[in-house]
Parts: sequence; C-alpha cells; structure tokens
Amino acid sequence: MAARQETCAFTGHRPGKLPWGDDERDLRCLALRRRIADALQAAYDEGFRHFLCGMAQGCDLYFCEEVQSLKRVRDGVTLEAALPYAGHADRWRTDKRIQYAELLRGCDDAVAVSPSYTPHCMLQRDRYLIDHASLLLAAYDGTPGGTRYTIEYALKRGVEVRYLPIVGEA
Repeated sequence: MAARQETCAFTGHRPGKLPWGDDERDLRCLALRRRIADALQAAYDEGFRHFLCGMAQGCDLYFCEEVQSLKRVRDGVTLEAALPYAGHADRWRTDKRIQYAELLRGCDDAVAVSPSYTPHCMLQRDRYLIDHASLLLAAYDGTPGGTRYTIEYALKRGVEVRYLPIVGEA
C-alpha cells in the first residue's frame, strides 16, 4: 500500500446529478474531464503517485480513465479501485458493466470494503478513500448526497479538498 501522503482520492457525482446525464460526448462533460486530467497532472507534479477511485458510475469512472491515461505517460503512477462490495457493477447496464470491467483490469489493485451489499457499504467505501489519502479531488455542485458526505468527512479528517466545478468553460 502506498503512503497516505502520496495518495490522492476522488469523489464526484453519478450521471443522475450531472447536467449531461450519460452523454459523455457533451461539451460540459469533456470540459470536466479536462479539469480532472489537469488536476491529476498537478497532483502528480506535487508528488502524488497513488490514486484511489470509488468506481461509481459517472465522475468516478471519468477519474479512473484519466488516471489510466496518466499512467501511460508518467512513471510510478498506481491506481487502486475501492469497491463498496463485491459485485458492485453486476446490475448495471451491459455497456456500463463492460466499461467497468475494462477499467478495473487497468487498476493495479482492487479492494472491496464489504463482501456483499449492506445499507452502509457505499459510505464505508467513501471513508476508506479518505482514510487512505491526503488529497481529495472533488467534482461537486453543492448538492446533498454521497459526494458531499465524502467531502465533509475529508474536511473532518484534515484531508485537503480541491474542488473541480461540474460545469465551467467548455
């Protein structure tokens, strides 16, 4: 396991809270992905080498893809998938399950915080991300939910939070 001081985690919204939903070709989505890539490069330049991803649909998967892109051009980058439970994506649409499986194969490690679904496994996954990182990148629009919970938990634990606006210049 990488040292906490060189570990960066991510949190962000699922498609239902994104103004473009599932349309990853939307210019706002592409702009967010550029912001994520830029934030990852900045974190790398500051010495972060290990990246944690919660593997939820939407922003988490964008983050996962961008870290895998960073791995191809920078030395020493590792990516860990923090799954809320084994079988996390089993009920997703077929195309999303295929995307998830491909991204999971590109991770250096994966940990399921719970062997099966429980009412609290998503929050346990979010706490795992924060408990193992010293930086949190957050694609967040201010609304309540898991992303806000993760940010609040990070702030309570003294983890630096860097906000990436959901909608900005395209």
